[in-house]
Amino acid sequence: MTQQAATAGMSDTELASRIAAGDQQAFVLLMRRHNQSLYRTARSILKDDAEAEDVVQDAYLLAYRGIDKFRGDAKLSTWLTRIVVNEAIARARKSSRRAEVIRLNDSPTGIETTEEAMTETPSEQPEQSAVRAEMRRILERKIDDLPEAFRTVFVLRALEEMTVEEVATCLSIPENTVRTRFFRARALLREALLSEVDFAFADAFSFAGARCDRIVAGVLARLDSMQAGDS
Repeated sequence: MTQQAATAGMSDTELASRIAAGDQQAFVLLMRRHNQSLYRTARSILKDDAEAEDVVQDAYLLAYRGIDKFRGDAKLSTWLTRIVVNEAIARARKSSRRAEVIRLNDSPTGIETTEEAMTETPSEQPEQSAVRAEMRRILERKIDDLPEAFRTVFVLRALEEMTVEEVATCLSIPENTVRTRFFRARALLREALLSEVDFAFADAFSFAGARCDRIVAGVLARLDSMQAGDS
């Protein structure tokens, strides 16, 4: 049995132990398991694809350095999400402060450059694929338009299907606040999307293989540099 096959069936807690022992293959598997969820979380705060990718990479490096401190009191996914949330908020605040000093020429980045061809269902007709892609873009834009407090709660609850308790833990807010914000976010989206929103959830912020590979490669390259500097 190869090392990759041996790690594939491991729980997150087992992976954490292997990573703490220096098993890089286990770290790669951990990243591939959580890339989409963490990317969606970061993007819900930053509303920028590239910034979200950078934050996820930074968060993975922080997690790698602190993995020996993970005790399993909460789910590893929750622990990772909290790191991403903190990093994304810090970056958003830094960008906001910079924008106060430097007048930025704002140009909406949108999601129009997502790798749609890689996410199309092979059996779909071109017309069906075009409709689904357009609905996905509409949904993503409307989610981006939500106030930040509502947007992040909505992404974690609706897209990532976290429980109220998990979201409250990740964002350090009361459970009642999670419920209120999620209810309001859904109401706002219904007003904007009407009946289209229900069947568009599955494709929102699709995570193409190239993005996943890019994040993994970026983290590993930075990790190699860190380890070379320590030696």
